[in-house]
Amino acid sequence: MVETNSAWRAEPLTWGQGSRVFEVFLEPTCPFSAKALGKLDETLQSAGASNVTLKIWLHSQPWHLFSGVITRCALAASTLGEGKGAAKKVLAGVAAHRDKFEPADHCSGPLLALSPADVIARVEEYSGLKLAEAYALPKLDQEVKRHTKYARQNGIHVSPTFMIDGLVQNDMSSGDAVSAWVSRLSAN
Repeated sequence: MVETNSAWRAEPLTWGQGSRVFEVFLEPTCPFSAKALGKLDETLQSAGASNVTLKIWLHSQPWHLFSGVITRCALAASTLGEGKGAAKKVLAGVAAHRDKFEPADHCSGPLLALSPADVIARVEEYSGLKLAEAYALPKLDQEVKRHTKYARQNGIHVSPTFMIDGLVQNDMSSGDAVSAWVSRLSAN
């Protein structure tokens, strides 16, 4: 349980400790981000956690109706005991049940009747985490803003977007094979 009056810390969504930095900007309900998310663990394992540092940045996009609520849920999860692992559970749960979070054509269907509280409850259901209290943490919006600011500073407009050592890789795609990503990360 998270106390809203106590100090809290959002754990950075960073894995590995290598000198090559692979940053991925994801929107939680984007199907292409979901595809990329599903390849990140294998990429880090294949490239070597001692060679690569993987960083996930959440990039909320307004055409995905509940993007802001779900992004905040993932960052709220990172304040829990499991930290970044809990955030990854949120992202994986939403990705696996995208149809429960994204209205038809981004604008129609029964999902329009959902309130933000309903969305939080669904994220809890599919991630297996209790998030409502962490979601309500005072100043958690600062963590959301940190992710947004970093994306803007790097000219990120869409998800997923990939950066290697601070340079946007416009020719990388969620459709690429893991081996192609590993090859790029291994190149000097």
